[in-house]
Amino acid sequence: MSFGFMGKLLRVDLSKGIVAAEEIPEQWKRLYLGGAGLASKYLFDEVPPDTDPLGPTNKLIFMTGPLTGTASASASRYSVVAKSPLTGIWGHGNSGGSFGPALKRAGYDGVIIQGHSDKPVYLNISSGYAELRPADNLWGKTVPETEDLLKKQASGKVTIASIGPGGENLVRYAAIMNNKDRAVGRTGMGAVMGSKKLKAIVCSGKDKFEIADPNNFKAIAKRQIDLLDESMLKVGFEAFGTNMVSDMVNARGGYPTLNWQKGVFEDIEEVNGMALNEKVLERGVACFACPIACGRGTKIKDGKWAGHEGEGPEYESANMLGASCGISDLNAITMANYLCNEYGIDTISAGSTIAFALECYDKGILTKEMTEGLELKFGDPDIVIDLGDLLAEGSRIAAQKLGKGAEHFAMNVKGMELPAYDPRAAKICGLAYVTANRGGDHITAFIEGPTFVDSPFLVVDDSKINDPFVADPKETKVVVDLENALTAFDAIGACKFMGMLLPASEYVELINYALGWDMDVSEFRQAGERIYNLVRLYNQKAGMNRSHDILPPRLMKDPLPDGPAEGMVIDEETLEMMKDAYYEFRNWDMATGNPSKQKLEELGLQ
Repeated sequence: MSFGFMGKLLRVDLSKGIVAAEEIPEQWKRLYLGGAGLASKYLFDEVPPDTDPLGPTNKLIFMTGPLTGTASASASRYSVVAKSPLTGIWGHGNSGGSFGPALKRAGYDGVIIQGHSDKPVYLNISSGYAELRPADNLWGKTVPETEDLLKKQASGKVTIASIGPGGENLVRYAAIMNNKDRAVGRTGMGAVMGSKKLKAIVCSGKDKFEIADPNNFKAIAKRQIDLLDESMLKVGFEAFGTNMVSDMVNARGGYPTLNWQKGVFEDIEEVNGMALNEKVLERGVACFACPIACGRGTKIKDGKWAGHEGEGPEYESANMLGASCGISDLNAITMANYLCNEYGIDTISAGSTIAFALECYDKGILTKEMTEGLELKFGDPDIVIDLGDLLAEGSRIAAQKLGKGAEHFAMNVKGMELPAYDPRAAKICGLAYVTANRGGDHITAFIEGPTFVDSPFLVVDDSKINDPFVADPKETKVVVDLENALTAFDAIGACKFMGMLLPASEYVELINYALGWDMDVSEFRQAGERIYNLVRLYNQKAGMNRSHDILPPRLMKDPLPDGPAEGMVIDEETLEMMKDAYYEFRNWDMATGNPSKQKLEELGLQ
């Protein structure tokens, strides 16, 4: 009996049209837990690091965690892993909603997609039976259109993950969408799906997995929810969603504005959590088993986009499609967010790449002839609606093509556009951006919680950052600890917000009661560390080393011009000092910035 897991995954060879089930190696479960951990192990073993991300030898791996679909608070998550077309290294996206639990109820812990179909297809999975079906009538449709058509032709309730035109047209930051508005948003997993001509995965069924000790599991899950009910953070997320942090980040001078030229947005009251509630909010939206409902169900009530509705914008989207482009029109930001969801593209990379183009135009690097007559101006609310496939490659490739110093304005690390927290106002965030395995990312370590939001993470023993303006090498251990712990969260299928609110011991108890294990907190954290090192090793084989752990030139050379962080930069000497301390805490090779032989042997990876 395999408690917590369905015990099998589905392997789909699109080139041959073959669908077959296979068992997950039992020893891998405890070593890699599930979710992104198991998916990364399959990627490491099966996809050579020199693989063309958009070629048939890349594999797209969907994987749930052992807690996905259980009564544990917010255990809705699933991961998708492949080699990324945006960064050229390990790619990973994670999403909530209800697709992860639905995949398990359909009979499988995960799906490995390999090869390439000559014609559009979708994968239908129902109670352990799976087949490929033609999708010619779906190709070219938006995500909502696709879901509506598939639901209409289904005989019962189905849950769907699909791509829109963004993925079909191989936009390098295309997303995979589920429940219409939930996104596997980052690193271009939608483009990989599009390259394989796979339009959607449709899940149905009522298969069940066994919990080893259901009574104690339910008791711990109830205790979790009781603890959450006492949290002020829960109150804030329920009331204002993730955009509740906008005022806090702006007040610290780290709210990216005008493509990171500034860290304070004068019109913050037009786009903050309160403004979103007053102007467009209709309801809170919860993922499966979530007691918080931080999602925002919204509707545009006036102006030229009146009547359009959907979900979001979340904090990152509101900034990148808003202040980063100089825009304070919340209707325009909300409409741009809807379009990103409908076309299936990542809002962070989309907004950041648009902001990059606006500055290049402002500096004369991009001209009207190059934009086919489109005039690009900061603050134009129509620009985030009208600017299309000119920037489908992302800011790094666009900057390389443009030349003329455009790289200075391309706000990415390893090719992935940065999220909406300026590390010049919290230097430890800069370290977390460069050490994140998938490129510039905030939720790998989520160090923005202790720095910008004054919210510690209880899942680690100590997440305190004394002064965000000061680069303290001793505090780099906080990044290491959070990376390990939150990597384990991506593996078990848990929401990372819960890491702020609950200690690791709570999750270890859940895992043990669910799976019948005797894991302790140390082993749980080591599993996260093992996964993190495995992925770093994959990236090393793809050519990454210490020299690639670098910030965009703007953050290292251009001081913030005003606000609480006025004059702040993360100069090269400071960043290198923090990297030294970080590599030492990780026991990685100081020269290469990659795992040492001793560390790999310790983790069983050698």
